[in-house]
Amino acid sequence: MDLGFETRHALVTGASRGLGRAIASTLAAEGAQVVAVARNLERLNDLVVSSSGGHGSITARACDLADGAGIESLGTLLQEVDILVLNSGGPPPGPAADTTDEVWSKQFEAMFLSAVRLTRLALPGMRKRRYGRILAVVSSGVIQPIPNLGISNALRAALVGWAKTLAGEVSGEGITVNCIAPGRIATDRVAELDQGRATRESLDIAQVEREARATIPTGRYGDAAEFAAVAAFLASSRASYMTGGVIRVDGGMIRSV
Repeated sequence: MDLGFETRHALVTGASRGLGRAIASTLAAEGAQVVAVARNLERLNDLVVSSSGGHGSITARACDLADGAGIESLGTLLQEVDILVLNSGGPPPGPAADTTDEVWSKQFEAMFLSAVRLTRLALPGMRKRRYGRILAVVSSGVIQPIPNLGISNALRAALVGWAKTLAGEVSGEGITVNCIAPGRIATDRVAELDQGRATRESLDIAQVEREARATIPTGRYGDAAEFAAVAAFLASSRASYMTGGVIRVDGGMIRSV
C-alpha cells in the first residue's frame, strides 16, 4: 500500500529510543523526510545511521521538550511539517496522592504543554497546505488506569481531551488528530517498569513478565515495529477519514469495549 509519504515532512519527538524511534524509522522507510527530536543527540545520531537505507531520510535535532525556548527554536522546521508525532518519555512512577507540586509542574510542562506548543507552531503551515496529521502517543492508562502510574494516567488523559477538542476544530481543513494507546510494547520503558515492580514487591523479573503476559490475550508483549506500523497508517493520506480517536495497539489487553 502506498502511504503517500514521498512529499511529506514529519517531526517525531522522543525519537531517541522506544516507540518514538520506531515511528521515526518507519516513516523514513516509507519515504518521509523525518526530523527526529530528543534530548540525547548521541542516540539520535545512531538512529540516523541505522536508518540510512530507507526511501526517505532522518535528520537529528536535540531539544528538551520541557524547555519552552527550545521548542520555539524548532519553529522554522515546524512550519514545514505535515506529520507531527507527539511522543514523550514516561514520567516517574508513583501513586497519585503523594506527588509534589514541583513534580506535577515539571511533568505537565514536558508531557502536556510541550504538545500544545509544538502543535501551535505546526498548525499554520498545515492549514495553509490544507493537510496535516497530528498523532499523540498516550498510554493504555487513559482507558484503564495503571496502578502506580498516577502522573502518566492523569497527564496522558489530559492529552486525549485536548486532542479530541482540537480534532473538532481543524478536521474541516484537511488535518486529522488522533491518539495512539500502546499496551505492553517491548521497550526500555516497559522493561524499567517491570523491573521497578520486581524490586518494589521483591519478585523475580521473570515472574513479573510472566504475570504481565497472562493479562494479554495474544500472550506476548508487542513489538515497537508493530506499533509504528499503525502510527504510519494514521499519518498517511489513506487515513483521511480517521480523526478524534484513541487507537489501541495492545494485543487485546484493555478489557473495556
